[in-house]
Amino acid sequence: MRSKIAISAAAALAVGAVGTVGTVATVTSSADAAHTTQAAQAARAFDPARFQHPRANIYFPLRPGTVFHYRGTDGSQHFIETLAVTHRTKTIQGVRARVLSDVLRRSDGSLAEKTSDWYAADNEGNVWYFGERTATYDRHGHVKSREGSWQAGVGGAVAGRIMPHHPRPTDAYRQELLRGSAEDQAWIVQRGFSTKVAYGTVHHVIRSLEWSRLESDVVSVKFYGPHLGIIREGDLAGGHESFELVSVRRP
Repeated sequence: MRSKIAISAAAALAVGAVGTVGTVATVTSSADAAHTTQAAQAARAFDPARFQHPRANIYFPLRPGTVFHYRGTDGSQHFIETLAVTHRTKTIQGVRARVLSDVLRRSDGSLAEKTSDWYAADNEGNVWYFGERTATYDRHGHVKSREGSWQAGVGGAVAGRIMPHHPRPTDAYRQELLRGSAEDQAWIVQRGFSTKVAYGTVHHVIRSLEWSRLESDVVSVKFYGPHLGIIREGDLAGGHESFELVSVRRP
């Protein structure tokens, strides 16, 4: 699923909109500092031994066979999204990452986007993002673009943390880094509240702001539920996307 937010005046407005405290400048510097630490410790962090006994993260479940169904809109367009935790794995930098299949379809059933994402939980329960292979399609099924595809360790790309083992407000971190192609960052702004989506009422929810330097003036928010992962996401500024969880099929 898409995660977007920019460092701009629009982001400052978004911070106020969700009732958080602090400045965008602080968020930016915190995320950059966090990434500097991640990059400096990359060799140690991606030691395969640190992933031999992965600990489950309740806010980013990776149980094979689980399938999440979402519905959403982007302006006047309506979409159905299916996110499946597959039984497939891909070894990247010596780490066995889980393959997630993310398929986005328009309301007429035509394929809009198809992505394979690669995630791995470490021994502490942090979930790392090792890259993705993605493509967007026109209504005739032809590939329009593969922009956004990347893999950690290739062309200078660095894996990022997609969810800390114990997420809490003020946590700021890079989710991915391939300069000019993949630069998503995140900031946890709230946890421990309840919200309602099409799936139902979810408790102990986490809210984050997520952004990319590559999409100026775009700000989005994500809500994560325990044992569910993303339950809602939407653009707060600079865009019109909005998605929410509808159902879950477990193995």
